[in-house]
Amino acid sequence: MTTEIETRLTEMGLTLPDAPAPAANYVPYVVSGDLVFVSGQISQGPDGPIRGKLGADFELEQGVEAARACALSLLAQARAACGGDFGRLAQVVKLTAFVNSTPEFTDQPKVVNGASDLLVALLGNKGRHSRSAVSAASLPMGVAVEIEAIFRLA
Repeated sequence: MTTEIETRLTEMGLTLPDAPAPAANYVPYVVSGDLVFVSGQISQGPDGPIRGKLGADFELEQGVEAARACALSLLAQARAACGGDFGRLAQVVKLTAFVNSTPEFTDQPKVVNGASDLLVALLGNKGRHSRSAVSAASLPMGVAVEIEAIFRLA
């Protein structure tokens, strides 16, 4: 059965990646009661990690696209936590986002809007969430963005 999320992904010309495997000694998500805590997902596209520093190598729009890629990986992890049943996804509760940026770059919230806007477009009110968007001097593998999330299950 196709869910609303999958229909919207198709309409937007997007596909979810396979849930990325952890890169170190941690699990990709933990389910505790009705909450799913998803480990940080790095900006990654079909060709591999999306690397760059906002304010130096990357313009704002490239950062927005990197954040969108993180959101797709977050949803892939949420789908895995739901046993493949997106119908169990009740709410995006919180995003914590890290933007690889220079000290002068101050548009971290605009970068992370790439993820937030995509989640709302795909999930409607279920996609509305609280959020933090902070600068980082560097991120693993030199990626542009890393985002972790908390989801609530029905």
